[in-house]
Amino acid sequence: MSSSEQVRASHILIKHEGSRRKSSWSDPEGRRISATKRDSAVAQLKTIRDDIVAGKTRFDDVASRLSDCSSAKRGGDLGPFGRGQMQKPFEDVTFSLKVGEISDIVDTDSGSHIIMRTG
Repeated sequence: MSSSEQVRASHILIKHEGSRRKSSWSDPEGRRISATKRDSAVAQLKTIRDDIVAGKTRFDDVASRLSDCSSAKRGGDLGPFGRGQMQKPFEDVTFSLKVGEISDIVDTDSGSHIIMRTG
């Protein structure tokens, strides 16, 4: 696969009651996740996105603290991936972003995300 067929991205995932798996590295029992409504997850991500865009915080810092994905340990970095490796909504948005651009809210079976294309 050539590099033109791959992207690299970081994300911040907030799981909620509608997520397919209700546990994460930061909530192994899934108590917080099960009690979180989608609207609450989206509102939290919108605030986070606004703060990142305004320069009040850094994407990787927030991902490390708040993301429900194990990629939090890497500041949200998912590494490079190609088509067919991620859930379709996540993949479609990531491939449409320019490097350095941050998505709006993206919903997948895993939860709600904001994505930053890094390569």
